[in-house]
Amino acid sequence: QVQLVESGGGLVQAGDSLRLSCAASGRTYAMGWFRQAPGKEREFVAGITWNSGIVYYADSVKGRDTISRDNAKNTVYLQMNRLKPEDTAVYYCAARRASCSGYGCYAAVMTYDYWGQGTQVTVSS
Repeated sequence: QVQLVESGGGLVQAGDSLRLSCAASGRTYAMGWFRQAPGKEREFVAGITWNSGIVYYADSVKGRDTISRDNAKNTVYLQMNRLKPEDTAVYYCAARRASCSGYGCYAAVMTYDYWGQGTQVTVSS
């Protein structure tokens, strides 16, 4: 069993930046970030392969967010820039025990075996 712990959320103004971190208690392969706003379904934000060779982004964050990972620290990051009020949500880190192939795999909630508890990001206008 792998535990994921997110950190780095907070209240910011539109245009600001935040960096989320997700520390895993063990080795993971495919990892992703999702978010869920009140009354909405959980949606994919970004995903990254084991060796960081391939990254995937939702259209809503492409060009603003950057996902990265440090396998030596079992940690994945999400750098969020030029934040907008519509980015307000609880952000979740997710991990999969095995590798994954293609955007569709990384973007699917069902792909992942482990989830963090979430960290709140609130962007004021």
